[in-house]
Amino acid sequence: MKQIRAVIAGVAGKMGSRILGALRAEEDFAVVGAFERPESPQVGRDAGLLSGSGPLEVTISGSIQGALQKKADVVIDFTVPAASLHNASVCAERGVALVVGTTGFSAQAKAELAGHAARIPLLVAPNMSVGVNVLFRLVADAARALGPDYEVEIAEMHHRAKPDAPSGTALRLAEVAADALGLDAQSASVYSRQGDIGARQPGTIGVQSLRGGDVVGEHTVWFLADGERLELIHRASSRENFARGAVRAARWLVGQKPGLYDMQDVLGLRR
Repeated sequence: MKQIRAVIAGVAGKMGSRILGALRAEEDFAVVGAFERPESPQVGRDAGLLSGSGPLEVTISGSIQGALQKKADVVIDFTVPAASLHNASVCAERGVALVVGTTGFSAQAKAELAGHAARIPLLVAPNMSVGVNVLFRLVADAARALGPDYEVEIAEMHHRAKPDAPSGTALRLAEVAADALGLDAQSASVYSRQGDIGARQPGTIGVQSLRGGDVVGEHTVWFLADGERLELIHRASSRENFARGAVRAARWLVGQKPGLYDMQDVLGLRR
C-alpha cells in the first residue's frame, strides 16, 4: 500500500494534536512533517509525544518550509486565517495539496485562497464533521422544498475561547439556505436584534451566537411557519469527529486536479 505523506500545521493545538493521533491510526498515512509558530515551546520536540502514542521521529518545525523538507503529498491546516493564507501560498509554490479547516476568513482572504487553488488541489471547509456536512445538504433540501413561506433562523453555541462569531459553520448554513431560496446570504442575514425592531422582515435569515463553557459545537436551524416548525440540529461532543473528517478529506484530495473543493465533494453530496 502506497502511503500518503502528510504534514500537520499547528500540531500542538487542540485540533492539530487530534489530527496527528487520527493520522497515526491510519495505515495508508505517514506523518512526515509537523510545525508550529516559531515561538512555540513545542518547536524542536518529537511530534509523536503530542499524540500520546510514542516517538514519531518527526521533529516539530517552526515553519512550514522546515516541515516540508521531506517530500509531502498533503498539508492539513487548522490554525488561524493569516497563517493558513501563508501556508496556502507555500503549498501552491511547492505543488502540495492542502486541507484547510480554519474559520474566520474575510472575503478577501477567501479570494486569495481561491487563487492558490488554481495551482493545487485545495479543500476549505468550515466544519470537517461528516454529520455537519450532511446537515448542509439537509438544510438546502428543506429550504428548497419548504420555500419562502418558512422563515429561517440559525443559532450556534461554542466554548468560551472561540474567537470568531458567528461560527464558520453557521455562516455556511446561512449561505446554503439563502442559495436554496434565491437570496443573497450577505444582505439577507441578520446577526443582531435589539430594541423596537418591528415585525420580522421577509427574506431574512437570523443568525445568532452563544459562547460559554467547553461546548465543542452545536448548530440548530429552524424553519418556522404558522402552525408548525421544523428543527435540524447537530451537536458535537468531541473534536475527534472533526479530525476523522480531516483525514477523510486529505485521503480524497490527494490526486485530485487543482481546484477549490469542500466536504460536499468528498462525501459525494455536490448537486
